[in-house]
Amino acid sequence: MVFGDFIIKSKADLRAAIREFGFLPFFENSIGGFSIEEHIAPQCWWNSETGAWSAWEWKGPVIRETGCAYGKFFEKKACYISREWFADFANYRRDGYDFDARYDDGLAPYRDKRLYDLIEGNAPILSKQLKQLGNYKKGGNKGFDTSVTRLQAQGYVLISDFVYSRDKSGKTYGWGVAEYSTPEVFMGSDFSDRVYSCSPEESCEKIATHLGRLFPQLSADKIKKFIK
Repeated sequence: MVFGDFIIKSKADLRAAIREFGFLPFFENSIGGFSIEEHIAPQCWWNSETGAWSAWEWKGPVIRETGCAYGKFFEKKACYISREWFADFANYRRDGYDFDARYDDGLAPYRDKRLYDLIEGNAPILSKQLKQLGNYKKGGNKGFDTSVTRLQAQGYVLISDFVYSRDKSGKTYGWGVAEYSTPEVFMGSDFSDRVYSCSPEESCEKIATHLGRLFPQLSADKIKKFIK
């Protein structure tokens, strides 16, 4: 299995690519050719005739239809991770800690705990509702973007959907609003029964071996750097 010259021409192609490769970054990154942006038909990235950003509009449906994880998981950029692979990703990034244990050991700041507790206690929750609940506004609490990005990178939080506003006739408009959840809520026992089933080092090695098969031309050091 090699990450080859395939082209994404439809939402079905995107779903199939996530299932096939397990990890599928949205944007260009430090591994050349490893992104949707570099493997999508131009009309599906931006359709000038309809004024639609198809790849963006597919995000919510693809998450719902595949049950995959979506979030800023690598290099602070968005990525799909299949349901099959997300437990190993989270196990490695969590380093064996659930969030409360990480906080109790002084490995997470209070602002991350405050946000994590809000998400865990209200999941799934739209970002605008989350910001209201946590008083993330001018003059209120700060650091929402930094904390939510870090929680995603550590495998504690993911985006479980994108929800669009609708006009009076029921048609969607504008950009989709991110809905946040924890993997435990979004994936249930399929995730929680597997996330700590091996050591973080074993999960890291599994992912590195998998990416090495996708990109045999890359050095082990470059793959490990991307994973970390």
